[in-house]
Amino acid sequence: MPAPELNTDLDAEREHLTASRAALRRMRERAQGLFAAGENVAGDRYTAETLGSTLARRVAELADHPNTPLFFGRLEFGADTHGHDDSIEPADSNEPAGNRYHIGRRHVTDDLGEPMVLDWRAPVSRAFYRASARDPHGVRVRRRFGYAGGELTSFEDEHLHRGEELGTTSRILTSEIERPRVGPMRDIVATIQPEQDELVRADLATSICVQGAPGTGKTAVGLHRAAYLLYAYREQLRRTGVLVLGPNRAFLAYIANVLPALGEVEVGQSTIAELIGRVPVRAEDGEQAAALKHDPRMAEVLRRAVAAYLGEPTEPIVVADGSFRWRITVEALRGVVRSVRAEDPPYRTGRDRVLARVVGLLQRQAETRRAESPSDAWLRRMARAVPVRAFMDRVWPALAPEQVVLRLLTDARRLAAAAGGLLDDAEQAALLRPPARSVRSTSWTEADLVLIDEVAGLLERPSGFGHVIVDEAQDLSPMQCRAIARRSEHGSITLLGDLAQGTAPWAATDWRRSLAHLGRPDAAVVPLTVGFRVPAAVVALANRLLPALGVDVPAAVSLRRDGTLELRTVADPVAATVAEVRSALAHDGSVGVIGADAALGAVRDALVAAGVPVAGAAPADPATRVAVVAASEVKGLEYDHVVVVEPARIVAAEPRGLHRLYVVLTRAVSRLVVVHAEPLPTVLAAATTTAATPATAVADS
Repeated sequence: MPAPELNTDLDAEREHLTASRAALRRMRERAQGLFAAGENVAGDRYTAETLGSTLARRVAELADHPNTPLFFGRLEFGADTHGHDDSIEPADSNEPAGNRYHIGRRHVTDDLGEPMVLDWRAPVSRAFYRASARDPHGVRVRRRFGYAGGELTSFEDEHLHRGEELGTTSRILTSEIERPRVGPMRDIVATIQPEQDELVRADLATSICVQGAPGTGKTAVGLHRAAYLLYAYREQLRRTGVLVLGPNRAFLAYIANVLPALGEVEVGQSTIAELIGRVPVRAEDGEQAAALKHDPRMAEVLRRAVAAYLGEPTEPIVVADGSFRWRITVEALRGVVRSVRAEDPPYRTGRDRVLARVVGLLQRQAETRRAESPSDAWLRRMARAVPVRAFMDRVWPALAPEQVVLRLLTDARRLAAAAGGLLDDAEQAALLRPPARSVRSTSWTEADLVLIDEVAGLLERPSGFGHVIVDEAQDLSPMQCRAIARRSEHGSITLLGDLAQGTAPWAATDWRRSLAHLGRPDAAVVPLTVGFRVPAAVVALANRLLPALGVDVPAAVSLRRDGTLELRTVADPVAATVAEVRSALAHDGSVGVIGADAALGAVRDALVAAGVPVAGAAPADPATRVAVVAASEVKGLEYDHVVVVEPARIVAAEPRGLHRLYVVLTRAVSRLVVVHAEPLPTVLAAATTTAATPATAVADS
């Protein structure tokens, strides 16, 4: 395109951006006006609250972010000269030649309701991600836009009908992928690749497991899948909800802004401990006890423990009712209990049914003798009658999950009865704890939470979600998987993880086992192996660890040929780290300093003494670019520049230390520097003897 036409086109696109932002502002102002007037037009208090909640959500969804591009692409449809079908789905088949659509983060219309920007999740928008020169999907020209600080600065056209396709060589696409990141994670709507788009747009009924190598965008895929499902199945999911589960609060803080930036403000985010936390955690288990509590055998132990509270009727019930005496025989009571047991309901439902049927037998006697139906007050009085309550306490007593677990873990005979044939004597001894005065005074551990939740699920089914997205799922124990399954019994699941990054003692080595415990044994396992964020030199170093990790996963491949890697043998790792951080701050982007948990205090103090502002894993203030992060907390996070301190200490700190080191090394998306005085782990030491690539250096200082 000649320069004058380029400038004219760029000016027109800038005008469209300005007009679109103005239209979005008017949409929000109208929503705010409706919200302000809602209380006056609602017929009653409940309607007013419902309307107010809906309008408040709408106002939040229409928030504009000046530094975030409102649209990032444009499609122009036209005749497909390659002879392919012009459509990607029936919804796109009637697009007339010459139709143009700007593709963005949310739908924007003018005052007449005509679209100015199409939501990236709309059916027609799929072509932006899937069209190619070989199969244009009816697209004549695909345009990508480049931005700087929210200002539209450039565009790039692919004339697919002529066979032009830039793919990953697109300058704008590459620039967006490699853009330095400071602060929380951003969305990837402008850079979604075809294989990622297929996962994002899988229908709601489909559960999938994504085995994603570092830098392949599995977390982003999961979050964008949540946004897509809320768009495509909004009313259904508004009733049942979407839940995102992450490994820790630092990770959730890191991803917290992605969905709101896409206009989705009602997605729950939690850790598994928060999801199932019914009691405060004030103690820690030993390794053996913690592993046993997460072992799937405990599900059967707990089922037996609950079943042991059920009894058989041994005597009749006689209830005084004024001048009458109502009597239920032992045989009739046994029939009630056995029929309810055969139905196999949750424990509390079963208790309610037994009580209701016993009261029903009393009611029939009263109706026969009195020739009238008793009142509701009479029925409630019968249910509270002392003989009836005593009967219920014998055959189906009221239980609390904390009470069941505490009695089991403090009573050797009760534990032996429930664990017989499942746990040996040594395992039972490892689970036992000293008696406690009460549930409230008990020092519970984090592993106790899965036991309490398992019992809670036996007593009463928890409310579920329409879709659950689980990130870093390789570290879920079988018992944690069961807790998630109970909350997604009638919904679907997106499982995200990397078996090579499993660091928990019970970390998964086979996705099929985890999926079975999640109740989704037939879910497809889809590998993502092509990385877009972590440079090839860093990936190659991390891949050296794979043979020692004991998992069968394909090695990662990176498209990034930039970035740098340095392995530095130093005399003083703390001083070297300070120097490397100062060097990194000369470049754009975030800086992460990662080391063994016990070794970071000295590093943090040295940085502060050197005048370098530091923060935790996910800095709340984007101006604070340096994060000092324990290796145990860095999973799921990424930084433009990473300084790893003493890899040998990271490996030595825990049984699965090599897996932890694999996680640590793959947090860098631009520069990685490893500083060490101690020898490198054997599997990495070979890297110092290989010929250095242009992106790799080995140094002594």
